[in-house]
Amino acid sequence: MNILEVMQQARQVQEQLQKRMADLRVEASAGGGMVTVVINGAKQVQSIKIDPEVVSKDDVEMLQDLIAAAVNDAVRKVDEQLGQSMSGLLGGLKIPGLS
Repeated sequence: MNILEVMQQARQVQEQLQKRMADLRVEASAGGGMVTVVINGAKQVQSIKIDPEVVSKDDVEMLQDLIAAAVNDAVRKVDEQLGQSMSGLLGGLKIPGLS
């Protein structure tokens, strides 16, 4: 296999991964579903849903913590799914820093 073939395969893998990232939507929640966050494969927040019962001017800190926890959980889920996608695209090939 020559370097041009390797580069072409790498380009194809990159294109497939970018498509999967664009199509990926992950939902995560915190506080038993009081805060729900949806992010895409590029880790951009698409939506945040907050149960009105958790909104209290006397406990803003709890709401902030729930939002942060939901976003962090969603990001973790995206990382897991993208890691699985990379592993599948690379056919189980171990690349330092990616596996």
